[in-house]
Amino acid sequence: MRPNEKDLDEWRELNTRWYQFGVFCPLFRVHGQYPYREIFNMAPAESPAYKSMLYYDKLRYNLMPYIYTLAGMTYHKDYTIMRALVMDFPSDTTVRDIGDQFMFGPALMVCPVYEYKARSRKVYLPAGNGWYDFYSGKYYEGGQDIIAAAPYERMPLFVKAGSVIPVGPDITYALQRNDKAFKVYVYGGANGNFSLYEDDGVDYGYENGAFSNISFAYNDNDHTLKIGKQVGEFKGEPARRTIGIVFIGKDSGKGFSAALPAEKTVQYNGREQTINL
Repeated sequence: MRPNEKDLDEWRELNTRWYQFGVFCPLFRVHGQYPYREIFNMAPAESPAYKSMLYYDKLRYNLMPYIYTLAGMTYHKDYTIMRALVMDFPSDTTVRDIGDQFMFGPALMVCPVYEYKARSRKVYLPAGNGWYDFYSGKYYEGGQDIIAAAPYERMPLFVKAGSVIPVGPDITYALQRNDKAFKVYVYGGANGNFSLYEDDGVDYGYENGAFSNISFAYNDNDHTLKIGKQVGEFKGEPARRTIGIVFIGKDSGKGFSAALPAEKTVQYNGREQTINL
């Protein structure tokens, strides 16, 4: 029996909120029988549900260099991708009682929406850190509660100051490679670092050391980004890469977009270099 329109509206919103949350899980995929779960079956193309699911689908792929690194850290270093706030902010006693926010890796704080027709929610920003609204770039000091906007199309998402996030181009499947060019988004306000992990993405060579790491270290005092020497190698790695640097500071007012133009572009051939931002 086909659901009535009221139930269908609630079902679409529920799936949209699940979809927004699912993007920030280690494994992201949709299951179901009827109604079918392809986004073009779940909602019309002009609807907020469809537009939101499409946005987050693209975002998942843009974040693939970051996510793949977290997966590599999980295998090689016993890392945990989805992190209760207390894991990253143990000295902030407030986070001990928060069960509806979590870190996705070291940079992104995810705040799912789980009430029907909710269009805002309370978010706690852990103390000792600055935080950026992912979508607007607005900066907040930590250690406070805020009421975050949660329109149908978006789930509250924040970036910790000092984060360094590698971002890839628009792709349509995980193994679609574009190794020669990517961007690194640097969020000012604190020192930060990230080590980009790569392997060939196809076989089990990583179990025998066929992988590489490229470190990025941001110094907030002198506004420099140091790209370290590539450590390790794997089959099919590019000899040279184009790396665009996007800087987001407290007053820049820039929200995330994979299409943001790079302030600086460097050619990287595996050797250490330092860029002034």
